[in-house]
Amino acid sequence: MLRSALVAGCAAALATGALIAAAPAGASELAPHHMSPHSAAKKAPAASGNNLAYGGGNIVTAPKIYVVYWGNQWGTGSTVTNDPSGEAALQLSFFQHAYGSGDTFFTSQTQYCQGVAVGTTQCGTSGTHVGHPASNPVGGTWLDSSAKAPTKPSDSQIAAEAKKAASHFGVSGDNVQIIVDAAHGVVPSGFKTQYCAWHDHTTASNGADLPYTNMPYVSDAGTSCGASFVATGSSGVNAATEGVTIVGGHEYAETITDPAPSSGWVDSTGAETGDKCAWISSGQGASAIISLNGANFAVQSLWSNNYGGGAGNCVVSYTSATNQH
Repeated sequence: MLRSALVAGCAAALATGALIAAAPAGASELAPHHMSPHSAAKKAPAASGNNLAYGGGNIVTAPKIYVVYWGNQWGTGSTVTNDPSGEAALQLSFFQHAYGSGDTFFTSQTQYCQGVAVGTTQCGTSGTHVGHPASNPVGGTWLDSSAKAPTKPSDSQIAAEAKKAASHFGVSGDNVQIIVDAAHGVVPSGFKTQYCAWHDHTTASNGADLPYTNMPYVSDAGTSCGASFVATGSSGVNAATEGVTIVGGHEYAETITDPAPSSGWVDSTGAETGDKCAWISSGQGASAIISLNGANFAVQSLWSNNYGGGAGNCVVSYTSATNQH
């Protein structure tokens, strides 16, 4: 959710005199689902006027994900040992399965492109489209146990850790997503009360652009950030950690379509592809358990401009402009 929408969602808290600090400039956030009326969250806009439009910036043509486990709270050596909810393994498995024909979830975002006129809503075959990995998109993981991470890290500290991780991996540029994972008990400023996660971009040490995600220990927020949001049935998905992949998928989809918020694909209110479909519990685009290359995960839907002949709506599966739901 973008900052403008977040402020509206927090109006009740502000009215009571609570002071909520601003989000980092340009960042795009996923707010806790209790922050806006639940009845409103169930319905996604479907009018063509609410479709995403191209803002003239870059998109991600060859996605590559790098994860840094920030601080010795995760463990003191090179292996994660302190992870009570098993978030690190779940997150890694989710992204490792997000590729090829076995993933029909993130494929919905390949309809968006760059190199077309500002304001474009349908790329067709024009431009250079968002990429979909043919194989595992995870380029590496790193436990940065060199020091203890701040217990309440600031936005600038998170950006600095992303830059440090990029230097460690030797990467930069808009095709890279650095995910800065906070450990259990670490509460980045605003987590739980303002957002579940957010993504933004900074400048790498070589001067190139660097998209990154602030990914708190989501299960610490419980149902506020996705725990038990989707009925798991016999899927084998752990209800307590559903938020890890719901939130993670939201931020990844927004990173590949809008790596430098909000210069890529956003609607007329500034909402990105994940924002438009967050916390839908029934009807078209309801959050669901999906299979990625044979493994099951909880996800929220993502916005498709192509849905309904260009009317647009939220989808959890996409194999073509005419085969999506």
